[in-house]
Amino acid sequence: MFTFIVRRLIQTIPVLIGVTILTFSLMHLIPGDPAQIMAGESASPAQIEQMRERLGLNDPVPVQYAAYVSNAIQGDLGNSIRSGRPVATEISGRFWVTVELALYSTILSVFIGLIAGIVSATKHYTLTDVVIMIIALFGLSMPNFWLGLMLIQWFAIGLDIGPFTTNWFAASGWGDWKQIVLPVFTLGTAGAAIIARMTRSSMLEVIGQDYIRTARAKGVKERVVIYRHALKNALIPVVTVVGLQFGGLLGGAVLTETVFAINGMGRLIIEAIRARDFPIVQGTVLVFALLFVFVNLLVDIAYRFLNKRIDLN
Repeated sequence: MFTFIVRRLIQTIPVLIGVTILTFSLMHLIPGDPAQIMAGESASPAQIEQMRERLGLNDPVPVQYAAYVSNAIQGDLGNSIRSGRPVATEISGRFWVTVELALYSTILSVFIGLIAGIVSATKHYTLTDVVIMIIALFGLSMPNFWLGLMLIQWFAIGLDIGPFTTNWFAASGWGDWKQIVLPVFTLGTAGAAIIARMTRSSMLEVIGQDYIRTARAKGVKERVVIYRHALKNALIPVVTVVGLQFGGLLGGAVLTETVFAINGMGRLIIEAIRARDFPIVQGTVLVFALLFVFVNLLVDIAYRFLNKRIDLN
């Protein structure tokens, strides 16, 4: 296992190089002169030239890229145009908020999705199966921003139902459990629907295998057959979906954080785009990409724990 992990870490190096090239290119793909954009519309030619010199834009592109990678490795992603503070400091203040939101949403997705998928597979082609799949399709079809706004209307602003009201949760912010429930449910709904459909499909395929029929013929309890023999092998494609979901939730948090006014990385990048604060955008994209690469590495490792016969070389 140690050798496998080391090999996978080495294989991520080309991916990380590609990520740094992509994020470095953002500065050069901006329409117009980045130095003029950062200096402001009223800046004089001398101020623009000073900005170009400070950013190193007068150096050859390979030299600029080498300096960018060297600084990034040391945690120096430049300074924010708006606040003048280091980009790494701006991101670190919001990093864990977004990670917590994505993690809680993933846990909710896995919990609901696995249960729904297993029940749907064991009761396939029944009314229960049809109802679960219809609900999953509905959850998959709803845009996050629309669901978030509806949940705020129903459970934060509240509905008056006779003597009762439904303003049980907070409409904005992050930290208290009343602030956590609605954004987590908003972000986790689509993931739960995908995991439910994938679990159902994978479970049906595994349940039809010969070794499952053999276990049943030997009189093994149905619960043991489903949860010990079938589920472990059915989880392999589900793990892939969960890993991709977590990476997707990090990016999907942009809209959810905006709707619920959560000070995470998603809201940070939206504010930076509006303010044309390109160092913040560049640094945030780099952090998102690195997180996605790291999650995919964990998914590959999880494969080997679930089934050691899988060759991932």
